[in-house]
Amino acid sequence: MYRSLFPRDVFAEMDRLQREMQEVFETGPSIRGVGRGGFPAVNVGGTPQSLELYAFAPGLDPASIEVNLERGVLTIAGERAPELSTQDEKTSVHINERFAGRFRRVVSLPEDDVNPSGVSAQYRDGVLHISVKRRETPQPRRIAIQ
Repeated sequence: MYRSLFPRDVFAEMDRLQREMQEVFETGPSIRGVGRGGFPAVNVGGTPQSLELYAFAPGLDPASIEVNLERGVLTIAGERAPELSTQDEKTSVHINERFAGRFRRVVSLPEDDVNPSGVSAQYRDGVLHISVKRRETPQPRRIAIQ
């Protein structure tokens, strides 16, 4: 009887590998930030008056977070200390899924639309809320003829 050297569903395996490769190459800094898996996770939206960014980073000390806005590029950087200590020989870690270490997220904003002096940041309940005011656009006005 003939036996194949390949798994029965080679095409399903190829499809899975292709999806994984696409995820790797489709991530990049933009208004949508870095793709899935970045820390902290961010949501970006806007109102007519401002751009609103929410970074989900529970368990951080607000003093360890640095927020910069330069030439339309918003950067969130900091460090999360590890919670599990493995210095003791008798201690072992079985599962450690929570991110620890230095992090940096970069989000490109429309430079001509943001006001660098109108940035505010608040950290509450594990969520960093950054509000960037939009530049005021000159409104048309009616000129009276005399």
